[in-house]
Amino acid sequence: MYLLIDAGNTRLKYACHDGSRWLSQHAVALDAPGLTLPVGFAPARIVIANVAGPGVAAHLERLLTDIHAPCEWLMASAMRCGLRNDYEHPASLGADRWAAAIGAWHMLRSNALVVCAGTATTIDIVQDTGNFAGGCILPGLELMLDALAHNTAGLPRSRGNYVMPPRNTHDAIASGCLLAQTGAIQLIAMQLPPATPILVAGGNGARLLPHLGATARLQSDLVLQGLLAIATDRSETDDKAWRA
Repeated sequence: MYLLIDAGNTRLKYACHDGSRWLSQHAVALDAPGLTLPVGFAPARIVIANVAGPGVAAHLERLLTDIHAPCEWLMASAMRCGLRNDYEHPASLGADRWAAAIGAWHMLRSNALVVCAGTATTIDIVQDTGNFAGGCILPGLELMLDALAHNTAGLPRSRGNYVMPPRNTHDAIASGCLLAQTGAIQLIAMQLPPATPILVAGGNGARLLPHLGATARLQSDLVLQGLLAIATDRSETDDKAWRA
């Protein structure tokens, strides 16, 4: 059994897997006072992707005090689970992006565009050769909306919706920010082989999905899928990553 934890910039996502199926999945605040685990759940391994900083890492350590299992705090590497990392400095790639790419490769074994639409939006390319080719980072949808409200004198924090063409300021902001996100994704997709799947995860994924075309699908647990692939694949694991 496996405990998989994705500590993002805004939320803590975690899941329990028994080796054949998901037992539970949760999304809670980063400072949640505890983890809700199935009765009798005793994981053989724990894998954590943390991009929320050392304070959250210390909090997770406290939450896991009574769970005695080898634990890996994921860091990107040159290769994992059959996926090669083409980043100039592989270890500098965010753990969440690496896990999502591994999840996409493990699920598809083909070209994929991996979109994680959270506090930041990341758009990453996985190639059918088994390479993580790299990708882009841009402010997330909410950050874009906040930036316009906080850094201009006359623009409000939008409460609008996507419409085309927009005929009021709130809708103009909401539509423009949404198109900035989806336009970036579509422009990168145009440079990939035709019909490349677009896997969309993150808290804003459902808002972007309707504007991304027929090859896009929502895969909300993509990072957790990658962490599961890591937990179950021992062929390339650096034993130093695990602690008892």
